[in-house]
Amino acid sequence: MNRRTAGTGGVFQRGAVFWIRYSYRGRKIRESSHSPQRVDAVKLLRRRLGEMGTGRLVGPDVERTTFEDLAVMLLADYNLNGRRSVKRVDVALVHLRAFFTFARVPDMTSDRIGAYIRYRQEAKAASATIRYELACLRRGFTLAIQAGKATHRPHIPSIAVDNARKGFFEPADFEAVRQILPESMRPFVRFLYLTGWRAGEAQGLTWAGVDFAASVVRLEPGVTKNREGREFPFAAFPALAELLREQRERTAALERKQSRIIVPVFHRNGRPIRSYSRAWTAACKKAGLVGRLVHDLRRTAVRNLERAGVSRSVAMKLTGHKTEAVYRRYAITSAADLSEGVAKLATLHSAPAGDRSVLPFATGTVRAQSGS
Repeated sequence: MNRRTAGTGGVFQRGAVFWIRYSYRGRKIRESSHSPQRVDAVKLLRRRLGEMGTGRLVGPDVERTTFEDLAVMLLADYNLNGRRSVKRVDVALVHLRAFFTFARVPDMTSDRIGAYIRYRQEAKAASATIRYELACLRRGFTLAIQAGKATHRPHIPSIAVDNARKGFFEPADFEAVRQILPESMRPFVRFLYLTGWRAGEAQGLTWAGVDFAASVVRLEPGVTKNREGREFPFAAFPALAELLREQRERTAALERKQSRIIVPVFHRNGRPIRSYSRAWTAACKKAGLVGRLVHDLRRTAVRNLERAGVSRSVAMKLTGHKTEAVYRRYAITSAADLSEGVAKLATLHSAPAGDRSVLPFATGTVRAQSGS
């Protein structure tokens, strides 16, 4: 066996192929150069020693890691943690694969990722979509580093996204749409309008979660988007209490007619409401409110909570918003809100200097002091 040293490693031959050996962090590594030429092995050894000098040893394992390895680890991580967005990850990986197929991790540089962003922008992909795909790629690199299949994560640029919708319903607009909807859907959308819960949460709500004795609607931990349980008391909310009582009476009558137990609170002739987009779109179009979304009802409920002066900490618990940053995106101010605020300000300034009283605002009160 012929040997030749280079730095802190060595070169040796096995059969017709030259190999290299070196130590890294107490681990002895032997790696084939896949070449019958000693000069190729020496070049590989010097490259490895250079990598160790920078603290980022690539090594054979990393060089063999491909984008597909990142994708496999990403999907395994989502499934292991029971995340609900696996389908969305699958869609993101379709686009990532189209660009990075057969790409090795060392070749996935910041420049290459920047080219991917341009590629997706040219395909007219939404900024939010591109940002999510980059987040998947970033997570894949993190998992690869943890598994020892990557030494570092390249810089992955962030994409600015300004896609916060501003849609909400005034009472008259909501009633116009609700009256056009099929009768079975009307309690469902009114519940969303009153509570601000997500449509999927209302679709999955069962009668076991409605406690009429305690006057509380409950979602158990694990069924909400953030997996936290939630309660919405309705003893002091007559509109919601009446809605739930009427829906319970309708359901009970249908149970007697069909001779069976109906589990979901909101249903179509006893069957869960699976899809509603077609009926909703048609109703909005007929009401002259094209483009409105069911999710706008959630924004509307948040705005109503703000108008009512409910503290944000309480409002977030009622609607299920986990962070105030997200909640603030929903706290929409309309032109009517601004006009009302200016009118109150005008009243304050027009009052005699010694007779300025407390004026209530949606989020609290403001006291004007004489001579200020």
